[in-house]
Amino acid sequence: MKNGAQVNAQGGEYGNALQAAAYNGHEAVVILLLERGAEVNAQGGNYGNALQAAAYKGHEATVGLLLERGAEVNGQGGYHGNALQAAACKGHETIVIFLLEQGAEVNAQGGEFGNALQAAAYNDNAAIITILLKKGAELNACVGIASPCV
Repeated sequence: MKNGAQVNAQGGEYGNALQAAAYNGHEAVVILLLERGAEVNAQGGNYGNALQAAAYKGHEATVGLLLERGAEVNGQGGYHGNALQAAACKGHETIVIFLLEQGAEVNAQGGEFGNALQAAAYNDNAAIITILLKKGAELNACVGIASPCV
């Protein structure tokens, strides 16, 4: 970028500039950063990657943009483990459906809750629980803080 700014500099709550822009749904900034060489799957910060940050906050257009630009739908990291778990936890039904359509693994494990079904259950998201179960979510998985196997 101009004046020597490092587009992929790491650190802080959001891990990098792309993740911060995605978290806030700033599509124009996401596009600018990607055009200037930001790594779409860069890891770090509380949200693991830009896709997870956008999914957590419910920014549908930003989620779509990141996937179009090569974001890994099953990229792991951060508090929620992946984008599907983040969207399921926060009750973003449209994003959950979209991520599943894009190949998100319904039983992927990781993060604080363990999987998307447990993230949705933890926050009482019945509609998302139904969607995940119809897509093959394992009802008795033993992972995460909401695990039935404690």
